[in-house]
Amino acid sequence: MSPDIGAAEARRIFLDAQSLARRRPSRRPRDADFAAYLERQGVLQLDTVNVLARAHYLPLYSRLGPYRPAVLDAFLWGDERGHSPHAFEHWGHEASVMPLDVLPLMHHRMLTTTTWKARTRDALERERPGLLAQVQAAVEESGPVVGADLEHLAPREGRSGPWWDASHAKVAAEYLFITGGVAASRGRHFARTYDATMRGWGLPAADRGDWGVPADEARQALFDRALSACGIGTPKDVCDHFRLPFQAGPRTPGVAGGKAWAASAVERGLAQWVSVEGWDEPALLATGSATPERPHHRAAQDPGRATGRALLSPFDPVCWFRPRLQRMFGVDYRIEIYTPESKRVYGYYCLPLLVGDQIPARLDLKADRKAGVLRVLAAWLEPGVATGARRMTSARIAAAASDELDLMARWLGLDSVEVSDRGDLARPLRSQRAASPGATPSTAIL
Repeated sequence: MSPDIGAAEARRIFLDAQSLARRRPSRRPRDADFAAYLERQGVLQLDTVNVLARAHYLPLYSRLGPYRPAVLDAFLWGDERGHSPHAFEHWGHEASVMPLDVLPLMHHRMLTTTTWKARTRDALERERPGLLAQVQAAVEESGPVVGADLEHLAPREGRSGPWWDASHAKVAAEYLFITGGVAASRGRHFARTYDATMRGWGLPAADRGDWGVPADEARQALFDRALSACGIGTPKDVCDHFRLPFQAGPRTPGVAGGKAWAASAVERGLAQWVSVEGWDEPALLATGSATPERPHHRAAQDPGRATGRALLSPFDPVCWFRPRLQRMFGVDYRIEIYTPESKRVYGYYCLPLLVGDQIPARLDLKADRKAGVLRVLAAWLEPGVATGARRMTSARIAAAASDELDLMARWLGLDSVEVSDRGDLARPLRSQRAASPGATPSTAIL
């Protein structure tokens, strides 16, 4: 039996849901564009790695083009002493910023006991009795504060170790953040700040209020929202968006699971089951329209042709779920940041290159800010090709990569792009740039 949807159509639907199917707008991005992205995706992942740009800057850049990072920071976190009226920070897809209307759906995560929560609380109460209450009281009285402002509550008894050797006070603040005892934001240099939840969210602490959606309903609502963000995908694809457990297990007893959430979405008219060319299991296709009860729901759309082009961060939603990336785009992708250098295959910070509905290459990039250079440490062609797609020529890929590198250098305020000779795309890329002298921009978007 022939599939309901071709592989290329599925890619276009997914890219359309991700706002990557079309070329970027020519105008400068505005707060309304940031809000639209956050509303559609429901989550923006954070990470401290800054070898190129902060993780949360890149997905917006890939879709909207150059913008001033300080403008996005102000949208996401407000000023240094305040909180954004648009968003909050918690554990969505790892550490994330999410729109405020998702906050009640996170309440159950704040209160659910996990091994880390239990172990951390027991250790703190054993080693520093009463510290959790002291930290929470200090934050409520003096917030927003950073971890260093709380050190006097539990001075270190010896010299501090490596950067991950957190003090008792910092661990206590992080515990309260994860459990909803305090609200988090970001201050100077991306430092996490802690404040009273009444100031940060306008709500009492998670264990003092009943403002959350019950756990079962919240997980279904998160699954529904992820379905709109993906447009099409297997239940596991959709679950990964908010890191929902696919099935009940020792850490998640009593969870309905992805199959049940998918069945509910179909029953309520939010999705239908389809078969996709080259996929081994059925997929969910988002259907229906937004309603007052589901204002963020969006039916899947096929744009007919994918014309977008972008370098994608390792923390971009497109790259989150490795099985989907392999199945849709024929790309076997692994983040090698935490891999020892001697064992890395492609490079420390590789960005997949999206061209149309294919990912034909990846580039290992570094912003050498002192030298004013965007360094391409390696450039690789993908060995595979997406199902139903024709392999692109290396010349076309190099031309697309060169244009994207120039745009990124301009955004980062770097004066030049330098391409090393590592990788099988390096020579075509260097040839392309040699044939287009003077392409490197000199105007920063900072």
